[in-house]
Amino acid sequence: MGLDTSHDCWHGAYSAFMRWRIRLAEVAGLPPLNMMEGYFKLDEDLWWLGELQEIPQGAAKRLCRGLPIRWECLKEDILCDLLDHSDCDGVLSSKICGILANRLEELLPLLPEDNAGGHIGNWQEKTKQFIDGLRKAAAANEDVEFY
Repeated sequence: MGLDTSHDCWHGAYSAFMRWRIRLAEVAGLPPLNMMEGYFKLDEDLWWLGELQEIPQGAAKRLCRGLPIRWECLKEDILCDLLDHSDCDGVLSSKICGILANRLEELLPLLPEDNAGGHIGNWQEKTKQFIDGLRKAAAANEDVEFY
């Protein structure tokens, strides 16, 4: 069992899809996904505050008040439509497929050239596969469906 999409964008584990999106956010210069609305879990994601003794407790509380980061703050980046997407259902609209493919192409040279293993394999090749699927969907004026 795992994530499958139409247009051959993605076939693989949900966990690999999440690792891929985490890496995309990182190379795009966006906040870490675990700080974003829908992914943030206070107990799990701020474990490191207890290890950083130089952060006063008041500062840590102020930091927590600002979390999670709301997606609306980043909506000008089309990449957020992919990062904030369900990993098991829904669609990427045909209207954004070409734009999203262009954005992912900008990130290709920033991705590692090495192998991530598992259902990702080579970071750049996996991203290129997603781009190619988005372009197929855009050309056919079809949504990319997540199953």
